[in-house]
Amino acid sequence: MNKIEVLIANESHTPYVPLILKTIEDAAKIRGTGIAKRTAEYVEQKMREGKAIIAFIDEEFAGFCYIETWGNKQYVANSGLIVVDRFRGHGLAKKIKEHSFKLSRERYPEAKLFGLTSGSAVMKINTELGYVPIAFAELTDDESFWRGCQGCCNYDVLERTERRYCICTAMLYDPKKKNKTNNNIE
Repeated sequence: MNKIEVLIANESHTPYVPLILKTIEDAAKIRGTGIAKRTAEYVEQKMREGKAIIAFIDEEFAGFCYIETWGNKQYVANSGLIVVDRFRGHGLAKKIKEHSFKLSRERYPEAKLFGLTSGSAVMKINTELGYVPIAFAELTDDESFWRGCQGCCNYDVLERTERRYCICTAMLYDPKKKNKTNNNIE
């Protein structure tokens, strides 16, 4: 690998949306895990708003993540983290997540950041950033967030448990309770 570029996505990156969505869908199938499905229009909007991170290696699409606010911007989710298969194992997911974390903290400094994941690599990255595992009850009560989970193949688990449990692990970074493991990404 040569040149790695991780940056805030913008309008010029919208042609990558079909590839991003396919990469996310393929990864979910391979892992056998759920992921909330997003439309092309939704991802394009995130890019236009400057609420997405995109990565390239030698000018080739390599990874992506976006941020979303919930509960009157009291909560920010870093979502849709994906790295193209052949670029995995080189720390790119961590770089994307660090950029997403920094963007979230700059735009919403008082907000609690959270993520849902079933992947141990993302759990490790989140822990290094200062996130801690939490109960689903500690997440936003914003109904539009929970509707977003309906596109996941594991939604029935969440529904059956009245939003207390799921296959994913919920993790939270609370800026008022800075975790000593935070490695000063800010």
